[in-house]
Amino acid sequence: MSPSPSSENYDAIIIGAGPAGSSAGALLAEYGHRVLILEREKFPRYHIGESLIPFTFQPLQRLGMIPKMKGSHFVKKYSVRFVQPEGGRSQPFYFFNRYDKDTIAQSWQVLRSEFDQMMLDNAREKGADVREESSVTRLIMDGEAVVGVAVTDRAGRTYEVRAPITLDCTGKEAFASNRNGWRERDPFLNKIAVWTYYKDSKRAEGLDEGETTVAFIPHKGWFWHIPQHNGMVSVGVVADGKYLTRDGVKDPQAMFEREIDENLWIKDHLSVGRSTGEYWVTSEYSRHSRYCAAPGLALVGDAFAFLDPVFSSGVMLALKSGQLVAETVHAGLVDGDLSPERFADYGAAMRTGVENMRKLVYAFYNPTFSFKQVIDRYPEAGGDITDCLSGDLSKDFSRLWSQFREFVPIPDDLPYGEPLVATVAAK
Repeated sequence: MSPSPSSENYDAIIIGAGPAGSSAGALLAEYGHRVLILEREKFPRYHIGESLIPFTFQPLQRLGMIPKMKGSHFVKKYSVRFVQPEGGRSQPFYFFNRYDKDTIAQSWQVLRSEFDQMMLDNAREKGADVREESSVTRLIMDGEAVVGVAVTDRAGRTYEVRAPITLDCTGKEAFASNRNGWRERDPFLNKIAVWTYYKDSKRAEGLDEGETTVAFIPHKGWFWHIPQHNGMVSVGVVADGKYLTRDGVKDPQAMFEREIDENLWIKDHLSVGRSTGEYWVTSEYSRHSRYCAAPGLALVGDAFAFLDPVFSSGVMLALKSGQLVAETVHAGLVDGDLSPERFADYGAAMRTGVENMRKLVYAFYNPTFSFKQVIDRYPEAGGDITDCLSGDLSKDFSRLWSQFREFVPIPDDLPYGEPLVATVAAK
């Protein structure tokens, strides 16, 4: 029997069970709060974004996930390597040359369907109520405040659930910001990605088996090459839409296969093995929400901000966002105050992280830029670049950005991510 609209009340409702939603739900449940996670799909489900960077370690540790990750069959990731179009390779950038070998110096290349299932199971184990195949159709409003959501289950039954706070963890769908007109595109970072999976293609051996490879193509495009378990490799190409669709090419497979010839290392590694035959495409990568929170509502993970994935920051930012918002909500529930202002520090912290990585991405896409130029002039910059690439995004990088600006323009921070407070809403 479908619940009556007034029968279900929680301390927090979470829309979306990806890494952001599962991490927030797990921590809030661990604190003893009544948490409902609503997910429109049935897990395990497919998702792109397989490479974890080193600073995912801390949120995974806080969630109790490190023993589970160490016991998994995910490929261990110790390094990143860059490859030029003609096939010339950089030395591997090993994380353990800068970080503690027993913690963040090793990460993983995950199959997201399995990793996300592990994360959701962790939230269940900690006490979160999880409902899959349950689509949120609207936010329930009381004046300007969100007080709950309307849900349709897999049988087509509709009911309402209420809570003093709703967390939008809907990823790139960005449920709330799209409906409220808060979604804003990055003025520059709007690329197209086309990707597929190969079985039994070439990969390195030993310590380097799990390295992420960024392989360049002309006009500052690039391939990712991410080894996974069971002989699979995730491989995709990212570039400007006008470049990938030149000569009227629209078919994702045709775009992908044409670009293979633009990097000799990629061509060699994909010359053996076989494609799974499925190709995906997505566009307009980078965007953010004007606000991080409003009365009764907070935005988390990709629903708050999504950045071009060249440096694999997405899952780390989602986990960090879920952790930070959960701590904020817990404190607000204890104090009986979940006003938007309480999320100001959360929004500022996430904006700082995204904007630091965004500056690095902007520099990367400038055709005249190379990290080597900066390090040759400022050897100490190498450590800062490694920290940013690894996800230590709360660090003060002002010195690094001043050094970068001697070579290429670096954008100022975009103005977004503050809470929508009463004084703003009244304008």
